Amino acid sequence: MSVALAVLTSDPNLVRCELHRLEGQVALQGEEGRSNAVGIGAYAQDDVLLRRFPRDANLTLKSLAPPHETEALLFHGRRLPVGLSLEENTQPFRSRRWLFTHQGSLQDFARIRAGLLDEVPDFLKRQIRGETDSEVAFAFFLKRLWETGHADDPRLQAEVVGRLLADTARALSAASARAGAARTSTVNLIATNGFILVATRLGGQPLHYTRLEGTDRCEVCGLTPDTPEMQPGVVAHRRRRSVVVATHLKRPAGWVELAEGTTLAVEADLRVRHLTP
Repeated sequence: MSVALAVLTSDPNLVRCELHRLEGQVALQGEEGRSNAVGIGAYAQDDVLLRRFPRDANLTLKSLAPPHETEALLFHGRRLPVGLSLEENTQPFRSRRWLFTHQGSLQDFARIRAGLLDEVPDFLKRQIRGETDSEVAFAFFLKRLWETGHADDPRLQAEVVGRLLADTARALSAASARAGAARTSTVNLIATNGFILVATRLGGQPLHYTRLEGTDRCEVCGLTPDTPEMQPGVVAHRRRRSVVVATHLKRPAGWVELAEGTTLAVEADLRVRHLTP
């Protein structure tokens, strides 16, 4: 099963510090072992940047930190089957400001792929370069997003997007069930545009989140409770807040597991809501 990690923070300058706080809490490898398709998306002002990691990379949380400030980042790692292009099938996928990952498997995908694509507008079909069910899931989500007419609006509310993401997951799972799939599909989806973060759990595989509050300690920056307040960075560290979503945990203390069928919607001000059907 693939691994995903997402961070939305109040202070773009402190993402590296927030990742350090997650040491010992989250895992970057799943049950399959070392991933051969690993990517991370982040934001640099108006640009959305994707990085791909070598298949033999020794991943650490530190290595995920971009060399620039960012309001959000989205990581995904998995083992792709032999024959699939790493360049075209490595997540996260991107469309304009939107980043997207899918953890799980859409059962009987080969049988339902053509029918699913028939429901996607041509301009979104042309964006599909790979062969995975995850990229088709992204196109399904984008279709619903563009139908709102506000896909590029930075003021778009997380609750609205979260319900679209949940609807996407249910529609994909239902298509698989109608095709007679013997097993239930796993459709855990995460999406962000750098302003908001949404995640939905469908199919049984765990999905967790936690909130990181401000602190007067930071090993990365060398701050302790005794550091004078006038020293640069002290106030910023105390005020910072972040919400983190993860699929694999090493230590569950302080984390909340999303209930099956629930969607997490994190607004730009980091307010968190649980959405149910």
